[in-house]
Amino acid sequence: MHTTDEKLDAFRRFLDVLDTLREKCPWDAKQTNESLRPNTVEEVYELADALMSDNVDDIKKELGDVLLHVAFYSKIASEKGRFDIADVCQSLTEKLIFRHPHIYGDKKADTADQVAQNWEQIKLKEKGGNKTVLAGVPAALPALIKADRIQEKAANVGFDWEAKEQVWEKVKEEINEVGQELASGNKENIEGEFGDLLFAVVNAARLYGVNPENALERTNRKFISRFNHIEAKSRRLGKNLKDMTLHEMDELWNEAKSLE
Repeated sequence: MHTTDEKLDAFRRFLDVLDTLREKCPWDAKQTNESLRPNTVEEVYELADALMSDNVDDIKKELGDVLLHVAFYSKIASEKGRFDIADVCQSLTEKLIFRHPHIYGDKKADTADQVAQNWEQIKLKEKGGNKTVLAGVPAALPALIKADRIQEKAANVGFDWEAKEQVWEKVKEEINEVGQELASGNKENIEGEFGDLLFAVVNAARLYGVNPENALERTNRKFISRFNHIEAKSRRLGKNLKDMTLHEMDELWNEAKSLE
């Protein structure tokens, strides 16, 4: 691993290159916050994909792409006299120190749960920080991730089940309510009850220490791999998927499972 001086030299070189590109490259010179934003969202998703795959080279590459965007937005801001990358770093450092009084102050927190509970209380006290417990949950978050964050924040201020096992009664209750609305045929109510059921399942995952987004993505990838096997094997057998019976596809599905 590199020394602190080597890390600083690498970061300094990166910023120098960005300055040069911003000045001399036509594409870099024309970029704005608005033009970069869609690419930033894409880069974050690509990083998330690399993290799920646990590919070291891909993670390093995608982290670099995300870092480029952080520095690029800071560069654009500095050109307008608003702030620069040093201000971003200083602001982040001050926030980290303020939010860790158990390290930099006299607050006590011996477990990760205690740290998380302190975190929510501290954010409510921050200058310019969240005014309500759930205010810090971005509206644009995907629904599954948002549900997890909402529940986590509520739990950190004590709004949670007394025992995690109690959540299963809620899951069963929501399953029953979905069934009742399916029988009624009211589409709006059906959607609402499916939402309640998904919310309860996300809650159960959180209580058992499972990240629902990661869990669902693992299942997505597993399904894709198995279904790709069915499709590839059917071609080798000279068959069209649409002409195969469910039993034939199930046999290939089980074959795919056995190869994992």
